Amino acid sequence: MADKKIGKVIHFYDKIGVAVVALTAGLSVGDTIKVKKDKDEFIQEVGSMQIEHKKVKKVKKGDEVAIKLDQPAKKRAEIFKI
Repeated sequence: MADKKIGKVIHFYDKIGVAVVALTAGLSVGDTIKVKKDKDEFIQEVGSMQIEHKKVKKVKKGDEVAIKLDQPAKKRAEIFKI
């Protein structure tokens, strides 16, 4: 099965390791994502997400969500659900 592009990073907070992602598809805590920009990429499970500082378990297409990442992500990095 091919990876499905579900959004892109619009901002990354270095100090707290959080990416703000504009979504083009839904996402849930526990899903596995790939973060890719040029030659840099990594895979991780979504552990926590927030919308306007409130924890959420599920988000939908069109949401802008903050996702805690294990590694830094560059602005405009693409997010895939795998």
